[in-house]
Formats: sequence, C-alpha cells, structure tokens
Amino acid sequence: MRARRSHTALENPPSPSALDDQRMPVRARLAAAWTSFMFLYIYVDYLALYKPGVVDDILAGIVHEFDIGPTFVAIALTLVAVPILMILLSATLHARVNRITNLVVATLYIPVTVYNAAGESWTYFYFYGLSIGLEVLLLAFILRSAWTWPRRSASPVTLEGSLESEPFRTPQQA
Repeated sequence: MRARRSHTALENPPSPSALDDQRMPVRARLAAAWTSFMFLYIYVDYLALYKPGVVDDILAGIVHEFDIGPTFVAIALTLVAVPILMILLSATLHARVNRITNLVVATLYIPVTVYNAAGESWTYFYFYGLSIGLEVLLLAFILRSAWTWPRRSASPVTLEGSLESEPFRTPQQA
C-alpha cells in the first residue's frame, strides 16, 4: 500500500479563478432580507393596481373591502414602515435585541402576508401564490438567520481580563 501524502496550501495554491467567498455578517444578511421583503411587499401592492376594477374601487374610497380613511391609511403606512425600519434596525441594534426583534417581527408578518390573499379570486392565484410564497420564504430566511445567530466564544484571555475586579488603567493613570 502506498501512504497518502497530505497537500499543503503551498503545494496546491488556489487557482487564479477561485473566488473569495467570505461569510456575510448576520446583520448584513438580515438587512438585505428585509430590503428584499420590503421591495417585494411594495411591488405586489403596485402590481395589484393593474387588476381590473382596483383603481375604480380606490377612486370610490374602498381598498380590499375597507373604507379609505385616516385609520386605513395609518395601518397601511405602519405595515409598510415596519419592514423599512427593520432594514435600519437589523444593521444597528445590539446583537441580542436585534435577534429578538427580528424573530418577533418576522413571526408577526407571516400571518399578515398570508392575509393579503384573503378574499382574492382564483384568477389571480398564481400572482398571490407566488408573491406570498416569496414573502414567506424571505421571512423564513430572516427567522432562520436570527435563530441561528452565532454565539461568540470567549477566549481564555478575554475571560481572564473580564474576571479581574480592578478596572484597566493606562500607565498615565497609575
């Protein structure tokens, strides 16, 4: 039998066409997913305007069985503003709060997303099926990314420094 020899990076350098595939930070993944969700959410509403009778209903003051008024407009703005704000919050909140916020908001948006198909005709099943399916997939990605947020492992040096009772002082303070 012939012994297998391990190869080092010097013996097998990466090919010049190999791409550097660095892991994207969780915050950036969440912000990108909320951005995608927000664009899809808005474009579904925009494209729904092309359905026959929708503009006539809006001009008559009705949207999806609801009268257009201050309450409807405030609720509609809130439903669009939350994903928009989640882009910023996902990029800036402290990790623990960020994780919890993403888990709660994405979970709450699943029924909101599914409700958008309530009462729609089967004629537009593919439109709503595809849009709701994509939105739910994005929300599932957000939930998975937040749920599996990597834990930081403390090195022995970090633990030793954090357990000292005396605060760190620079030589000038001593």
